[in-house]
This record gives sequence, structure tokens and C-alpha cells, in this order.
Amino acid sequence: MLPGGQAGTVPGRVSLVPLRDLIEILAEGPLRATGQIVGNLLVFAALGLLAPLRFTALASLPRILALAATCSIAVETAQYALRLDRVSSVDDVLLNTAGAVLAALASRHWWRATAKASSDRPRPAPVPGR
Repeated sequence: MLPGGQAGTVPGRVSLVPLRDLIEILAEGPLRATGQIVGNLLVFAALGLLAPLRFTALASLPRILALAATCSIAVETAQYALRLDRVSSVDDVLLNTAGAVLAALASRHWWRATAKASSDRPRPAPVPGR
């Protein structure tokens, strides 16, 4: 969400056509494309990796997908609303969400161990007088 050179002076721009921005970036050259794609994949990778480990309620791919998409949409909406001279793109949402889901898949084998020892499971109420 770093502002562009004309932040605050230009209206927000939106790209709602899927894959249009990715194709344009790929046309600019492989080095720029790799940086953009890997960067967007990594933005929410920590969320996908760690959220299911910390919160057992999030330990499913559909929930991680929904959480990552919601957070990514919030970031893109903020970029638009704050007029940061950046394009709010559906491709960014897709890549950010994909990065979170891929990271969740990478941590999936730890979910069961964490669920057994989780601190956010309900505990029985203490018995008065004991």
C-alpha cells in the first residue's frame, strides 16, 4: 500500500477484469512479472500459514480462502478509498488469496497436532467450592 507519485491528487482506479493486469505485467518482462506475482503471493502467506495453527476454527481451506479474500478485498478497497495512486485490481485479490491458501496447504499437517493441544478449545466451567 505504498503511495504512488500522485497520491491524493488522482482518483482511485479499479481493474475488475480477471487476469488482465497479469497479462500486462507478463508482457513487461519476466523479471518484473516474477517480482509482482511472488510479492502478491507472499502478502497473505503468513496469514494462511499461521491462522489455522493459532485458531482451530480456521483450520479448513474454505475458511482460510474466505478470510484471505476478505482481507485482500479490504486492502484493495483501502487503496481505492485513500487515493494512493495505485490500481485496485481483482488480480491482486486472486494472487493474495492463492498465496494464503498455498501457505495453508503447506502447514496443513501441523493442524491436527495443534488442534489437540489448542488453547482456544472450550474448557469446562470451574466447579464452585473446589
